[in-house]
Amino acid sequence: MKKNTEIQVRNFSKARLSFCLLLSLYSYVQMMAQSNEGKDCYTKLQNDTLYIGNSLIERQFLWNKGNLISTILKNKESGQAWILKDRNPTTSFPFKPNYEGNGSFKSQWNHRNWTASEHLEVEVSCELGKLSLKKVFRIYPNTPAIACDFFVKGIAEGDWKGQKIAVDMTSGVEKKILKQLEEQSPVPVMDKLVFDHGHWKFDLVDFKDVTDINNNLVKHSTYLTFTKPLLLRGNLLFAKDLKNGGQLFMLKEAPLSDKQLHYPGYDFYSKSNELRAVGLGLTPSDIKKEDWTKAYSLAVGVAGRGELNKLSALRKYQKKLRIHYPERDEMVMMNTWGDRGQDGKLNEDFAIRELEAAAKLGITHFQLDDGWQKGLSKNSKDPTGKLWNSWDADSWRPHPQRFPNGLEPILKSAKELNIKLALWFHPSDADSYGNWGQDAEILLSLYKKYGITNFKIDGIELPNKQAENNLRSFLNKVLEETEGQVVFNLDATAGKRGGYHYMQEYGNVFLENRYTDWGNYYPHWTLRNAWMLSRYVPLERFQLEFLNKWRNRDKYAENDPFIPFQLPFDYQFAITMMGQPLAWFEGSNLPNGAFSIANSIQVYKKRMYNMHSGTILPIGKEPSGKSWTGFQSITDDRSGYFLVFREGNEIPNENIRTWIPENERVSLTCLLGSGKDFETTTREQGKVEFSLPEPHSYALYRYFRNDVP
Repeated sequence: MKKNTEIQVRNFSKARLSFCLLLSLYSYVQMMAQSNEGKDCYTKLQNDTLYIGNSLIERQFLWNKGNLISTILKNKESGQAWILKDRNPTTSFPFKPNYEGNGSFKSQWNHRNWTASEHLEVEVSCELGKLSLKKVFRIYPNTPAIACDFFVKGIAEGDWKGQKIAVDMTSGVEKKILKQLEEQSPVPVMDKLVFDHGHWKFDLVDFKDVTDINNNLVKHSTYLTFTKPLLLRGNLLFAKDLKNGGQLFMLKEAPLSDKQLHYPGYDFYSKSNELRAVGLGLTPSDIKKEDWTKAYSLAVGVAGRGELNKLSALRKYQKKLRIHYPERDEMVMMNTWGDRGQDGKLNEDFAIRELEAAAKLGITHFQLDDGWQKGLSKNSKDPTGKLWNSWDADSWRPHPQRFPNGLEPILKSAKELNIKLALWFHPSDADSYGNWGQDAEILLSLYKKYGITNFKIDGIELPNKQAENNLRSFLNKVLEETEGQVVFNLDATAGKRGGYHYMQEYGNVFLENRYTDWGNYYPHWTLRNAWMLSRYVPLERFQLEFLNKWRNRDKYAENDPFIPFQLPFDYQFAITMMGQPLAWFEGSNLPNGAFSIANSIQVYKKRMYNMHSGTILPIGKEPSGKSWTGFQSITDDRSGYFLVFREGNEIPNENIRTWIPENERVSLTCLLGSGKDFETTTREQGKVEFSLPEPHSYALYRYFRNDVP
């Protein structure tokens, strides 16, 4: 009996040892897996210092019981470190709080992969009297920037509205205001960097949307720091260290400046060696006592010397905000609204004819705009159309007279032609989008019943923080429940909307409404807007339109050299290729000759994802209708694409400055257009001599540096 007991004990001990070894091995594997997941991103709180960073950037903060004080900003690639001199909290409010400390700190790896890239999130909270502040830092692998999302709750003291201050102050009264600014900001300060010297150059970029009335979308200004305050307006600021070299940037992730909530008149403040980013987009009345309210966000990044380094650093960060999947995000869409028929022709037969024309062109997505739905809007040609601000679920059934068989026949035709069906949708903005849950269910039902994954979101107005929060809840719910399969085409043509730096994780930007009917479509205007935006935003996230050039010749002067009719149709399509092309016309209304661009579209579709995966930047001169201009997509260190345009000029050859260093051997293969294959060595400033045979011609090239295949 004793022997059996000993055997049982030995067997139990062996089993226990095996189990422990397996458990240890499993724990080790799990630990290593977690370590590998975030190996390029890290955070630690050590000796009252909080470290946040990755292989390219690091920020250090004095912990200060959670009310962080910025101490060091590092560019780890260059080895440069800016030692920051201020000993006041990095984020501050227009009141002096009874600071209670009670800071908390935690971090987690965010695995969500249908919108943003995987990243480390570091959450830091503290109490400022009755107000609680939470910062959530976002750090993405191999990205030279750290972003911060701001949240507040509780009860705020004082009045944050302050006074809207003009940026061009000169009078005595305004000088008095500037003096007050030096003592206490009238609006919340998001981040503050106080350097050890005051020799900085700022490149400030201000943007415009509402493209129905704006055709100049980018304004670039340059400033030197001064001993008196500078109030700087624009979402994007680059700062160049004139003493030590190196650069950094701040990107305010908010609506464009003139569309921000409670906008103080400026986004950045500078005086001598101090730089602040200001304006959270809320006031005390927006803050809830128990629930966190999300404010605007800020990304701070570092870069080495030179223009390419700073633009590439910014773009690396921007590309992390939404993963670009080829099956989901690449599209050549057709929308019939551009022919100004509105919904006058919209019915089952018309939609099927349009699908057939779209297939002949090589279109991937066909979108039914306003009028497919039962509840007709005020833009309808039908006089019964009245809706705009308030809709209900019944409004979003297929129109019973126009589509008596529902959308099924349209979907059947689309599937046979290998085209995805997309729809127009106007969320109900009644009660600050208080019906967001109902609207989300409407889109989810369309997704589940019909498989619709693309929705143009139109008519947005964001007059207050509650509207912003509810709209975001609407978009988030649809994305969550479809696991990111839905793409929103966010209209930027009118209203108070998100612009180019806010809510960009949800899809792409529908940039322009242009119509030959009103004589306001000129291809070089679209090219110029794309060219100017491409320097500062990922152009592949913008829908760019080309129209039926044969319509409305009588709306333009006969001697107008820029009239769309005079430009080749494939040239007009090429203007859209670095973005997401939008065929803004009725396909069944095109002349037979228009369908010859189908070959160009097919070649483009084979290359579009690879082209859009690169860093797309402008080259050549600003488009004017008579320039040599274009784009370069840098897909890696050795290769990429050139898209070159010879506008209406008599110059057959042009040396164009590129983003390739000088004295590099480059081979170019022409994929589309009128160019020829050639090899060359880049000249000073990376210039390459391009040749195109006639005015209004273009070429898309694949290039390799040093003959690397």
